[in-house]
Formats: sequence, C-alpha cells, structure tokens
Amino acid sequence: MLNRIIGGYLLLVAVAVAVHTMIEPLYHTSFEGQPYSPIWNLLNPLMAIALVAGIILSFLRKSQADAAEGDAVTREYLVSNILFFGFLFVSILFFWNWFGLMNPSFTAIGPETTSLVWIIVDATLPLVTGAMGVQLIRSNS
Repeated sequence: MLNRIIGGYLLLVAVAVAVHTMIEPLYHTSFEGQPYSPIWNLLNPLMAIALVAGIILSFLRKSQADAAEGDAVTREYLVSNILFFGFLFVSILFFWNWFGLMNPSFTAIGPETTSLVWIIVDATLPLVTGAMGVQLIRSNS
C-alpha cells in the first residue's frame, strides 16, 4: 500500500511539472526581476521530495537487480540502472540550481545557464518520476 501511495505522489509530481513546464509560457511574462512564475516556488519543494524518494527507491531496486542477476544483463537490470542514474543526474542538477537560487550571492553562472539547467531538469524529472511512479503503482509488494 505504501508503494502505491509513493507511486501516486511521484506520478502527481511528474504530471504537475510536465504540465506547468508546457503552459508557463502561455501565462507568465518573464522580466529580469521575475524570470520564472511563482508556481515554481510551490513545485520546487515537491520536486525535491520526489527526487529524494526516487533516489532511495531506485537504489533499492538497483540493489535487488544487481544481487539477483549476477553477470546477466536483463531488462530489470537495465531499467533499474537507468532509473537510479537518471534520478542522480536530475537530482544533482536540480539541487545545484535550487540552492543557487536560494543564495543570491552565488554568481558562478549567469541567468542564461540557470534557465538552461532548469529546462533540462523540468524536461527530465517527469520522465524518471513518472516511470518510477507507474512501477510502484503496479507493484504488488
């Protein structure tokens, strides 16, 4: 039951981020002081929780696949590794960018780079959280 609840949460975050990424240009006019819509301030903590949960769950899945398969490369081995390393990739970019936004004195990168990293995060996060969410909802354990 807990897997289905977490899976539902991951799927909800995936849909919310994907939809908001697509519709934000339709309603938000960017300017230098406010390049992103304020809805991201609500979504970012939800995304952070989803990423931490995804890393933990995908690591557990990867560990099970590594132990069960031995030297064989199976579908489960590939899926578990892709999800785990996908979550790590998105998490590194997400937390780096998010912490950079929280610290205005961090000026190692410009606003264009920050925006590009957010585009990558916002396009990739729904893929990994959605895939993990569907897998958890369908699981029996």
